[in-house]
Amino acid sequence: MSKHDFSREEFAARREAVSRAMSEQGLEWLVLFHPVSIRWLTGSDAKSYQEFQCLIVPASGPLTIMAREGERNELQDEALVERIETFGGGENEDPIPRFERLADELGLLRGRCSIEVPAYYLHPHHYVRLRELLGSNLAAEATNLVHDLSLVKSPAEIDYVRKAHAIADAAMAAFVSGLRPGRSELALAGDVYAALLAGGSGLSASPINLVAGERSGYSHGAPTERLLKAGDFGSVEYGATWRRYTATIGRQFCLGPPTPRMRELYDVARRACDACIAEIRDGAPATAPHEAAKRVIGAAGLEHGRVHTSGYGLAPGFPPSWGEPVHMIGGSDYVLRAGMVLSVEPPVFLGEERLGARIIDNVLVTHDGSELLSRASRDLIVAA
Repeated sequence: MSKHDFSREEFAARREAVSRAMSEQGLEWLVLFHPVSIRWLTGSDAKSYQEFQCLIVPASGPLTIMAREGERNELQDEALVERIETFGGGENEDPIPRFERLADELGLLRGRCSIEVPAYYLHPHHYVRLRELLGSNLAAEATNLVHDLSLVKSPAEIDYVRKAHAIADAAMAAFVSGLRPGRSELALAGDVYAALLAGGSGLSASPINLVAGERSGYSHGAPTERLLKAGDFGSVEYGATWRRYTATIGRQFCLGPPTPRMRELYDVARRACDACIAEIRDGAPATAPHEAAKRVIGAAGLEHGRVHTSGYGLAPGFPPSWGEPVHMIGGSDYVLRAGMVLSVEPPVFLGEERLGARIIDNVLVTHDGSELLSRASRDLIVAA
C-alpha cells in the first residue's frame, strides 16, 4: 500500500471528511494509532504498528507521522505526509518523551484533542501515559471516527476488493484439487498459500483456519499435521488481499459421502447465510440480517451452536485483524450503506458433537440489496 495507489484527489477528499468530522465534534487535533486509519489518510503500509506509531491530524494543516527510525525510508517514499518524526534506531528510546516534545511544538498540548484507542495497536502503558500528558485537553476517545468514514468504499477501493476475491476464488480451486485422504491439514494450507501468493495476494492479516474430523467443532482452528481420512467433515477459511484490501471465503468439505447430520448442519448454515444476505441493503439496520440468520438457526434447534457474530465489515487488514467496527449482531447501532463490504458467516459449532458448519462469503451493499462477490461454488465440497 502506498500513496501512489489512489489519486491525490481521493486522499484530499478523505482528509476533508476527517476535518468535517473533527469540526462537528469540536476537535482541534486528532491522534490516530490504528494502521488502517493511518493507511486510509496517508497510504502508509509500514510495519511501524509493531511499536509506537501515530499520525497527528490537525483540524486543518499538514499531517505529521511519528514512528520508529527503521521505517523512515519507507515513509519518505510511500506516505502522503508533510512531516516525519522518528524515535529509536540503533538503541532503545522511550517514544513518549519524543511525542511530548513534538506535540508541544505543534501546539497539540494547548488544543482540544482526541485519540484513537484501538484494540491491538496501542500499548496500555503508552495509553495511560498519553492520557496523563494530554490531561484536560483530551476529549472523549474518537476510536471509530476515521473507521466510520471509511466504511463506504470508493470505486477504486471496490476494484481492489474485486481483485482480492478473484484471487480467493482461485485459491479455493487449488484447495479442492488437493483435498484427499492421507494429506495433512498443513499440506492443504500450503496449497492455499501457494495459490494466493502466486495469484498476487499479499499475506492476509489473519492466518488460515482449517479443521477436519474430530476438530471440526472448532470455529477458528489452525491447520495441524493431522492427516485427513475418509469420513472427515471440516471447514476452511482464509483471506486474500490486493493492496491490503481483503476478501474472505469459507467453505465446508467432506471426504466421502456426508452423514445425515453433517448434511443437516451444512444446510442450516447455508440457509442462515441466505437469510442474512436477503436482508442486506442500503438503509437496513445492521441487526436485521443478523436476526434473519438467527431465526433460521434457532428454528433448527441449534441456537446454542451460534457462537459468534453473523458478519462484519471488511477493511484493509493489518495483523491480527481485517475487521471493521460495523457488526451484524444484536445491539449494533450501525446502519448499512451502499458501498460497504461485509463478510457474512452465521455459524453452527457443536462441541459436544465435534461438528460444525460455516459458509463465509462477502457482499457489496447496494441500494436495493447486495452483490455476492465470490464466484466459487457454495455447495458442500465432497471429495472421494
